[in-house]
Formats: sequence, structure tokens, C-alpha cells
Amino acid sequence: MPQKTKHTPMMEQYLTIKGQYPDAFLFYRLGDFYEMFNEDAEKAAQLLELTLTSRNKNADEPIPMCGVPHHAAQGYIDTLVEMGYKVAICEQVEDPKTTKGMVKREVVQLVTPGTVMESKGLEAKDNNYLTAIVESDGRYGLAYADLSTGELKSTTLTEEEHVVNEAAALQTREIVLGSSIPESLVTILEQRLTVVFSEQFEAQENAEFSFLTSTLSQEIEIDVTQKLLTYLAVTQKRSLGHIQQAVEYQPNHYLKMDYYSKFNLELTRSIRSGKKQGTLLWLLDETKTAMGGRLLKQWLDRPLIQEKQIVKRQEMVQSLLNAYFERVDLQAGFAKVYDLERLAGRVAFGSINGRDLIQLKTSLEQVPMIRELIIGINQGEWNDLLVELNPIEDIVELIDEAIMEEAPLQITEGNVIKDGYNDTLDEYRDAMRNGKKWLAELEARERQETGIKTLKVGFNRVFGYYIEVTKANLPNLEEGKYDRKQMLANAERFITPELKELEKLILEAEEKSVDLEYQLFLEVREQVKGSIDRLQRLAKSLSTVDVLQAFATVSERYQYIRPTLKAGNGDLHIIEGRHPVVEKVLGHQEYIPNSIRMNKEDLILLITGPNMSGKSTYMRQLALTVVMAQVGCFVPAESAELPIFDQIFTRIGASDDLIAGQSTFMVEMMEANQALRHATPNSLVLFDELGRGTATYDGMALAQAIIEYIQKNVKAKTLFSTHYHELTVLDETLKGLKNIHVGAVEKNGEVVFLHKIMEGPADKSYGIHVAKIAGLPTVLLERAATILSALESQEIGHAPVSNDASIINEENEQLSLFKEVSTDELSVIDTLKKMNLLEMTPMDALNVLYDLQKRI
Repeated sequence: MPQKTKHTPMMEQYLTIKGQYPDAFLFYRLGDFYEMFNEDAEKAAQLLELTLTSRNKNADEPIPMCGVPHHAAQGYIDTLVEMGYKVAICEQVEDPKTTKGMVKREVVQLVTPGTVMESKGLEAKDNNYLTAIVESDGRYGLAYADLSTGELKSTTLTEEEHVVNEAAALQTREIVLGSSIPESLVTILEQRLTVVFSEQFEAQENAEFSFLTSTLSQEIEIDVTQKLLTYLAVTQKRSLGHIQQAVEYQPNHYLKMDYYSKFNLELTRSIRSGKKQGTLLWLLDETKTAMGGRLLKQWLDRPLIQEKQIVKRQEMVQSLLNAYFERVDLQAGFAKVYDLERLAGRVAFGSINGRDLIQLKTSLEQVPMIRELIIGINQGEWNDLLVELNPIEDIVELIDEAIMEEAPLQITEGNVIKDGYNDTLDEYRDAMRNGKKWLAELEARERQETGIKTLKVGFNRVFGYYIEVTKANLPNLEEGKYDRKQMLANAERFITPELKELEKLILEAEEKSVDLEYQLFLEVREQVKGSIDRLQRLAKSLSTVDVLQAFATVSERYQYIRPTLKAGNGDLHIIEGRHPVVEKVLGHQEYIPNSIRMNKEDLILLITGPNMSGKSTYMRQLALTVVMAQVGCFVPAESAELPIFDQIFTRIGASDDLIAGQSTFMVEMMEANQALRHATPNSLVLFDELGRGTATYDGMALAQAIIEYIQKNVKAKTLFSTHYHELTVLDETLKGLKNIHVGAVEKNGEVVFLHKIMEGPADKSYGIHVAKIAGLPTVLLERAATILSALESQEIGHAPVSNDASIINEENEQLSLFKEVSTDELSVIDTLKKMNLLEMTPMDALNVLYDLQKRI
């Protein structure tokens, strides 16, 4: 008869701990497994493809249950965290052998998407940022940290959009809410980011946190940073000694690009795939270290706006360009440099092993050579960086003396510490080695004395050392020579006083040796931990050198030149410039370069020309050239003179934000609004086909009004591409506006795009030619040409149109589809209205279209 479920002490313990972590999967340690129960088990079984069983199967309400082996748990934890879940790891914190009753268990770590230290999903060249936000009196404090590297930064923001821009730039996977923030901000963060929300409304007060936040001047930044640190302490439950002092930064100290602009320009993520390939990061990433790859991404997110800083980077890139052989040697050295930032983090976290320490030593051994190479090319521009290139020789010596080169992954099973490092350990090892030698000698002697050639000395974990004699040889054994220890089916095992003494000596040495090795390893780790600050400073310096050599390598490979940059709204002259990413894809020989010339008084370039001719590429080319120049890289052109821009705003390409319920036109207007509200005379604005998402006259009116507003109020350098040819007359009335167009020629009725920018407006749009390239039916194209001819004749001289062409209705100035509508035509219109296109197959639609055509 089924029994009613009654919770055992173990389940009571489980439910109590689970109640403390309701939003996480609880991995509850039972023996060699982590078990999950109830809803956790049901959901985990589905997500991880585990077998779902039950506890108390005969009860009325059996408890769902599933588990994973503890030695393989990390893979399952990684999978859940990558899916956006949290995992609470619950371990036994008492020795079962010395405990009566229920063994005490506690959560020893909460792993969340923003606190991953070691995972297959933690990409080497990507940061994994945890972000915290608080709100007070309309201001936002934002802090972020990368637990794996120790980076910690904080800022103050004044608008929701700025918060979203920062979170998007960081590509943060988890946001800690340190106070109640507006629901509108939470909503937009959920829409634009794949993010997990957590809460930490209280902040711990301790000396460590006070030290880490002592560099911050704003109260709101101290508050949000301390709440972020508290969240890390509460979830990780271990040392945070590698977390660096907080750095206060202001977004306006760098070239600002909002969420839309970074998305449109594909700096680090492709619009089509969401991946790195096809982006500016993909082009520039010739870094050889994981640290350098992360720093490059940070530089692209925040280009410089201080002329002195940009020039300093350019000087270092130039010195590397001039020193080819030294640069090759540098790259070879960097190939042996491991991820010092994350190794330092693992030292502090207590998760480093012997193999990691060997990687640390190998990395540090490259520093003297890297330093000497830079000294050899230095003309003064590298002085500051050379100060931080400290080889940290004492740590190299320590690891070299203490840790075996082929150290195992486990640190609790021995074979980690070198011979000669510790006298006591050497004695234990000598006993073990001599013990084995003594055992071999004992076996040889006993064989000689007994005449039993198959006699052997062996070892069993349960019974220890023994002398084994097969049953066939037992008659040859002198009675009472050995003490009987164990009987087997085919043999008997014996012990002697001498063997007992050897056994004690060897086993004690083995046990004490492993324990001592573990303690010695912890001591080495603690000594290395004392150098975390030096390691992190060295890592930053090496990362900088790595990124600069990547710039030099790319600049040499693609024949980039050093641009001239000047603060202020000056001339912009790029001669024979190229789109860096498109050029890499097409090849240098196939790409057609274009120049961009804007003098100080030139504000707006109005670009006309056919679709597919390269207007968007031309605009992106300028923006990417600016970004490259302001991160200190050389640029793709024959020559380049640029003002230093403070912001870039883009409206390029058509996209719906369906999740937020926003049409293409709404997205267009929102992106335009960001530029019009925030751009300054030192900004760069790129508007591509603005206004095309609405009716013709609406769009044209908005486009003209926006151009006039920029010219009168914003005064930012602007590239504005359009299909509204009517706008090209604005150069007659607006000072600072110039017309340019993308050239095209017709040969034998075919259009050929030149992909070349020319002075003046385009004479036509070539839309029908593009439709022809797309493969539309010939009869349709011929009809479109007839209608176009009629419309153009109306615009020029109001010539009459044939009965089947569109005309202008004099009353409302709107286009009318038909001059006179017959009964048959009304019938066709009625049929069209009633058609349910979403439920029709392509063949059904084709049949209906054929029927309608016959009827009219």
C-alpha cells in the first residue's frame, strides 16, 4: 500500500538550502554525485538530457530526482550557465567519518552567467562582465567587473539610453540591480540584451571594499561598486584578492557611439550572424594573446579623443612598422605568453593547479626578451610602458624551484613538487623509493630461500603488502616460515615481521608525502598571490604591446597609412580611401577606392545614386576610418587628414525591432532623434535613406527638415544619402551643403555601376535597372518603364498620360492609380481585398494573379 511522503532529515536539509536559492539549480552533493530534486530535477533532466528517476517510489507523491557525477559536474554547470541559469553548488562541509547523524552541507559557490571563472563558454578573447546599476534622483550609477581578470570600473550616467548603451557595449550577461530602477529601463535592457537580472540591495562594509572603492569620487559610484562587490562575495564565498581598485571613467572622455551606431557599423559583431567574422574587430585582430584580444575589443568600444594620446599610440605603431624583424620576434615571444590576467584571478580564487603555474612561469620567461626588443626600437615613445614590463623574476625562480614541469591537473595526489625543494619531502620520497627497492630485494631473497620461482611480493589497498605463493607450491614452503594473511582460490598470501615494518614505512611515507606536497603547493600559491598586483600591471603592459603590434601587422599587410588628426571641427580629407573590411573580403586589386573631401565650412554631403552602387559602403568607410584612426591604428587610404570627432551617429540599413513593437520607420526616427539631440559640431552623422519608411511626401518633407535642422542647429559633419532627387536643389539655399553622387553609365540599355563618387547630383536613380538585375519579369519591367516615362513627363511639362498610366489628381496632389475605373476593374479590386494571402501557396497566388490579369 502506498505510503504518504514524509521528508527524511536529508530532504529537510535539501529543502532548507533550496529555499535560500530559489532562482538557482541546487547541485546537492550525495557521495560521488550531485543530486537534484523536485522542479530542479524535472527541468534539469530536460535541459541536460538526464534520466529522471524518483525518490520514495512507493509513496503517494514520489520525489522527482536526477543527478550528475561530481567529477563530470563542471560540464553540466557550464551548459546551464550558458543557457542563462544559475547553479548553487552544495558540498559536505564535515567529514562523514567523524560526524554522527546528518552531515552538514552548505552552498560553497553560486555560479551565474556574470561570475564564470572557468568554462568552455568563457572565450579567451572575450571579457565576461557582471554589471550593477543603481538609480538615485534621476542619476544612474553603473559599475562592472570581470571576475576572471579582476577588472573593476564605475561611472555615473544621466539617461536611460546611456545606461543601455554602456550595458550593450559591455555585452554583459548579468545585471545586478542595486536599487529599484524604472520598469522602462528593465524592459529595454531585456529587449536589447540576453541578460539575467539579480538583486543586491544591501552592501557589506569592510576594509577590503573600502580600499577598492577609495579611488571613486561620486557617492553613487561608491554605492553601486560596493553592491557589486558584495554580490561577488555573497555568491563566490572566497577570496577576491585579485579584484583591482575601481577605475572611475566618463563615457564622454572617449569617442561616443550609441547602441544603434555600434550595431550599424559592425565594430565587433556582424549584423547578419552576430559573430566576429566580417567586423572591424575581425580585420584588426592579429593579437597573439588572449589578453591582447580583449584589450583590442575594449579599444574599439572606446576610441580616444585626446590628440596627445592618439599620437603616442601612432608613434609606437610606427616604430613597430619600421622594425620588421623585431616585430616578428615579438610575435614569437607572445605566442608563448598565456593569459596572465586570468591566471592571476585563478591564483586568488584558489583554483590554480601545478600546470597553470608552469604556464605562468613560461609566460614570465618571455618578458626579458620582449623588453629587450622594445628597448632596441625605443626612441622615447615606449618609456612609460617599459616601466611596467617587469619580468617578476622572483616568481619565475620560485616556480622553477618548486613545481614539476609535467605537473598533473590534480594538486591533491602528489607529483607536483620537485625533488630538492623540501628536505622532509625528499626523505619521504627516499623512503618510498628505497622501500620499493627493499621489496624487490626481499622478493629475490625469498625466492632463493624457498626455491619457489613464482613467489611474489605484492600490494592490495585493503590488506596491504603480502607474500603470495600459489597452491601448487605450498608443499614446497617450510611450515611456519610465514604468517598466513589471506586465502585465495589458487593461492595463499602471507606476512612477515620484516614485511610489516617495510609496509608501515612505505605507506606512512606515501601518505605523508601527498599531504606535505599539497601543503607546499598551497604555500607556493600564497607566495604567488602576493604578486597579483605586479602580475596584473605586467599583463596590461603586455596586452598593450600585443595590440600595437597587431596594428602594425595589419597596417603593413594592407598598406595602411598614418593619418593626421587635429582637434576641432576642421578639414576632412581622405584621398583614395577604402572600406577596410570589404577590401579584405574582395582583395586589394578588386576594391575601388573613393575620396572624401570636406573643408572646414562643409557640413553636409548629400549623396545620390542608384541602389547597389555603394552609398552605404562609402558612409561606413568613413566611420570605420575614423574609429581606426582614433584607436591609434593606421588607415586604408593614400592620405588622410581628419578632425578628432567626439561622437558618431549612424542611421544605416533598414531593420524592424519587432520585439519592442517598432516598425522600420520608428527605428529610423529613434536613431535620427539620438543624433539630433546629442550631436555637437565635433560629431560625425551618417544618415542613409532617411525617410523612406513612410509615404513619399512625408519622407521627403522629414528628410529636408532634418537636413535644414542639422545645417542650422547641429552643425555636425554629415553624410546624407537619399533617393529624393528633389533634395539636390538644397545646395542653392543651404550654406555648407554639397551634392555628390555614385557614378553609373548605360551601355546598350544595360547599367554599369562605377562604384565611384563624383561631384554633383545623380541624374537618375536606375531603380528599374536594379529590378532587372534582381530578375523581375520582362513584361513587368517594360510596364514600369512606361509608367516612369509618363511620370517624368508630368513632372517636366505636365504632359498627358495614357489611360493606363498614373496621373496627378489636382485636388489633393496624390497619385491616383487609375484615370477611370470600370466595373470589371472594381470587381478585380474587390477580389484583391478579400484574398487571404497568408493562407495561399505560391501556386495558388500565381493562379489568382493570372485570372485577375485576364479579367482586366
